This record gives sequence, structure tokens and C-alpha cells, in this order.
Amino acid sequence: MKYIARFILKLCGWTIHGELPADKKAVVISVPHTSIMDFVWGKLTYMSQGIPTTIMIKKEFFFFPLGYLLKALGAIPVDRGNRENHLVERMVREFKERDMMYLTITPEGSRKKRKKWKKGFLVIAREAGVPVYLGRIDYKDKFCTWGPRFIPTDDLEADLKYIMSTYRDVHPRHPQNFSAGE
Repeated sequence: MKYIARFILKLCGWTIHGELPADKKAVVISVPHTSIMDFVWGKLTYMSQGIPTTIMIKKEFFFFPLGYLLKALGAIPVDRGNRENHLVERMVREFKERDMMYLTITPEGSRKKRKKWKKGFLVIAREAGVPVYLGRIDYKDKFCTWGPRFIPTDDLEADLKYIMSTYRDVHPRHPQNFSAGE
């Protein structure tokens, strides 16, 4: 699968920038998230390096037969309407039980424009004791990167504001659906 993914990326003109994460466990945010194709390019990037990833996707996508495919690709269903679903605790437990885990999260939480991103990825990373990598998908120059390493602080609001500011120059597939808080 690694070589097939590399072939597809190359055939479509996509490249991978930067080094792989040095950590065996991390939260990797994937920004921007304005198209379903973000998942495709991101997943192909991981596959091309032989790196398994865990992805949270809203539970509505887990219908037959798509649900089986998503689970095979490392997706975890998320009930976004249930505030009592203990998702943070579940992900922290997953980090503690595994030797290697890259949890990929889209902090925008939707392909629609959001002025404020969700900060759950920071909570998960802080409570699991893992770094966050500031991943990026760039449609103008056709590249994906895991991005720089970030350690969450106790001031999640300031962390989120800083992280959002690092994406002001991003090139989404659908720019009208992206906001870095401006």
C-alpha cells in the first residue's frame, strides 16, 4: 500500500514536505479542512510513509458499507451531538494503551467556515502527555506536511490563538470555507 500511495501522490503532483514526527505518539492537526479531498490527501500521505493513523469522523458516515472501509482506514466514529461521550478520556486511554499512535484531528470541526476552532485536540494532547504537530495541506503548491511540533500549555485559549495564526497563509481547496480566526 505504501508504494501505491506514493504513486498516486506523485501521479497527482503532490509532495510531502518536512520530516516525519520524531515522536511515536502525537496529535496531528490537519488544516485546512474545506473539502472531503483533505482526507484523501492526508490519508495518502500517511500511507505513503507506512504510518498508521487514527482519525475521528462523525458517526453519520459509519453506514454500510462505508463504515467498514472507514474503520479499516483507522477511523473512529464520534457522536458530536453527545457532550457526555467522554471522547477525551477515550482518546487519552488509547494513547496510554498503544506503543505508537498518531491521532489526526481537524480542529475546524467542519468543512464549513468557522471563526473559532475546537480546542479538544489540545485537551487530548495535554492530558495524554503528547505533542501536537501542526499539519498542513496546501492546494496551491500541492503538498502535505506534519508541520512543526507544539507542546500545549495550561492556557488553551492562547495556544489555540497562536496555532490559528500560523495558518493565515494556508491555501485551502475552498478558500471561502476557511478562517484562521481573522
